[in-house]
Amino acid sequence: MSAAAREFPQITVRNLQRTVAVDLVELEKFAAKAVQRCMQSRRHKPTQLAKLREIFVLLISDRRMAALHRQFLNQSGPTDVLTFEHGEIFISVQTARRHARAFGNSLTRELQLYIVHGLLHLHDFDDRKQADARKMERMQKRILAATTGNR
Repeated sequence: MSAAAREFPQITVRNLQRTVAVDLVELEKFAAKAVQRCMQSRRHKPTQLAKLREIFVLLISDRRMAALHRQFLNQSGPTDVLTFEHGEIFISVQTARRHARAFGNSLTRELQLYIVHGLLHLHDFDDRKQADARKMERMQKRILAATTGNR
């Protein structure tokens, strides 16, 4: 393993839902590039992302997401992405499909956005305050454009 390969956490994408078909191979290739882009974006201090050796992107159903959403944030219903500091990024594929249709994106593009969003949370970006959310959104767009070649 080269020194450059060891700089970045290993990322694995797992499909734990059966409702919506997804291209795991392409998502995992995208996720590996996105981790590198996130790590190359400057942060003034070491981030959670830099400390991780492994990241798991877990594609789940709305039902499972709603359970996690209630358990960890005490909120009802599914959400799109939940990120945990130990490197788990849960993504509801059914929510992604709904949002993709609503926003005119492909499902793949929506899932890519959620992967980047989760990675940025691990890279200490926050979206609770409006100014921070704008900063995070700008970085998401940069990483998506650099990773997919779409500007």
